[in-house]
Amino acid sequence: MKGTVYKSTGSWYSVKSESSKFYDCRIKGRFRIQGIKSTNPVAVGDRVIFELEQTGDAVTGVIKDIEPRDNYIIRKSVNLSKQTHIIAANIDRCFLVITLNNPPTFTAFIDRFLVTCEAYHIEAILLFNKVDTLSDEEFGEVKYLAEMYREIGYTCIGVSAKTGKNVEQVKDLMLGKTSMFSGHSGVGKSTLVNAIEATLDLKTKAISDQHMQGQHTTTFAEMFDLSFDARIIDTPGIKGFGVVDIEREELGNYFPEFFALKDQCKFNNCLHLEEPKCAVKEALEHDELHWSRYQSYKQIIEGDEENYRRNVYDQQP
Repeated sequence: MKGTVYKSTGSWYSVKSESSKFYDCRIKGRFRIQGIKSTNPVAVGDRVIFELEQTGDAVTGVIKDIEPRDNYIIRKSVNLSKQTHIIAANIDRCFLVITLNNPPTFTAFIDRFLVTCEAYHIEAILLFNKVDTLSDEEFGEVKYLAEMYREIGYTCIGVSAKTGKNVEQVKDLMLGKTSMFSGHSGVGKSTLVNAIEATLDLKTKAISDQHMQGQHTTTFAEMFDLSFDARIIDTPGIKGFGVVDIEREELGNYFPEFFALKDQCKFNNCLHLEEPKCAVKEALEHDELHWSRYQSYKQIIEGDEENYRRNVYDQQP
C-alpha cells in the first residue's frame, strides 16, 4: 500500500493511505536512507510504501520503503553535533513566522532558514507576526526588515493572528499546496495556524516573561488537511537552526544577492572573504548589500554555531 506520513512520534507514524484511511505504522529493523545521517529516517510529508499486519483486533502497518523525496528541510540536531533531523519532506512552501521582540527573531536565524530553503529548492515566505502589538518605532524596524528581504526577492507579509490582518492573503498562498510553518517557540505559530483554520484548535501557550521565550507547545511535526484545498505542516518551535551539508564553495549561491554578483568576482571560486577584487565586498562597501546578510554568511562559512542567536546589528563595525 502507498500512503503519506502525517505525524511522527518517534517510534510510530500516522500514515494516510490512498483511500484516505489512517493507519498507525512503525519501522522494522534498521531503516536508514543512504547518505543521510538522521535521527528520524522517516519524516512528516514522506510518501511511503507499507504493509498491514493484524495482531488480535489491532491492524497496524509496517513501513517498507520511502519514495524519492522532492525536497526536505533538515537541520542539525540540537544536542548531537554529528546527527541531523529532517523536519519535513515534500514541501511546496515554507512560511517562517517572525516576531521582532516577543520573542526576538534575529536576522542570523532568518538567514540560516532561508539558506536551507534555497539549498533544497523550497519557496520561503516571511511572515512578520504580532504587528498589532508594535509601537511606531518597532513597526518601522519591521518595515525595514521586510523591505530588506523584499529587495532580495522574498515575499514578506505583516500579519496578526489576533486581529486577522492579512490572514486571507496567507491562505491564498497556501491554495493547492503543502505548506510548512516554522519559527521560534512563542512567535504565535499555532495561534496563526488556528486563525487560518479554526477547526484545528492547536494548543497555544503564553510567552514566558522571565526569558521572553515561548514555551514549546508542538512536540512533533504534524500535517493537517485543511478545508480549502491545502495541507499544512505544523512544526515544533525551534531555538536554533544549524545549516547542514552545504560546502563552503556553494554557500554564496544560496544568498541570491551574492549569487547575482558571482560572475563579477576576479576568481570564479571566490568565497567573498579575503580575496582581491571581490564584487560582493565591493558592493558592501558601496552599501549596495546589507551588512547583516554578510555577517550571517560569514558566521555560517566559519562554522560559528554559538553566535547565531545574537543580533548581528550589535556586531557592526
